[in-house]
Amino acid sequence: MDSYIEITLKPKAKTASNVLLNQVYTRLHKAIVVLKASNIGVSFPQYKVLLGKKCRIHSHQKTLNQLATLNWLGDVIDECHLSEITAVPENCQYRTISRIQSTMTNAKLRRLIKRRALNAEEIKQYQVTMLAKGLDHPYLELESGSNGHKYRRYLQFGPLQTEPVAGEFDTFGLSQTATIPWF
Repeated sequence: MDSYIEITLKPKAKTASNVLLNQVYTRLHKAIVVLKASNIGVSFPQYKVLLGKKCRIHSHQKTLNQLATLNWLGDVIDECHLSEITAVPENCQYRTISRIQSTMTNAKLRRLIKRRALNAEEIKQYQVTMLAKGLDHPYLELESGSNGHKYRRYLQFGPLQTEPVAGEFDTFGLSQTATIPWF
């Protein structure tokens, strides 16, 4: 990954920045699917507690050029500033950004109830434990393309590293092992 595009969100007064970030990320996911690319990674350089108003798309210049030809942002382009394709700085650090999932969810609880695998007391205990183990990671709230339901994709930021690790990214620009430049 030698290049990146930085997207700075400029939401209109009626749009919250996190809502705009969710829209941008959903459209990026669809564009990665169209490109059938496994070499596009995403980072959020302003991440502290929230993801912030900047998003970087990392890859090779050729892949980023292909992405640019798709007009993938559509009508939200007016609320974003896209940088030119820029070379990654020489002396940067690296990290993984990956999806993290809870092992206890409402969907899993519904399935257990439907199968009658839990009694009333076990259902209550499951709910208490699920709330206690809730994820406090940053997340994007996305809409499923297949059924229109909203869901959260929680993100886990790995430790900073001095050397990059090559690998593949999923269609959301995330990877458990491959790193993105962090600067």
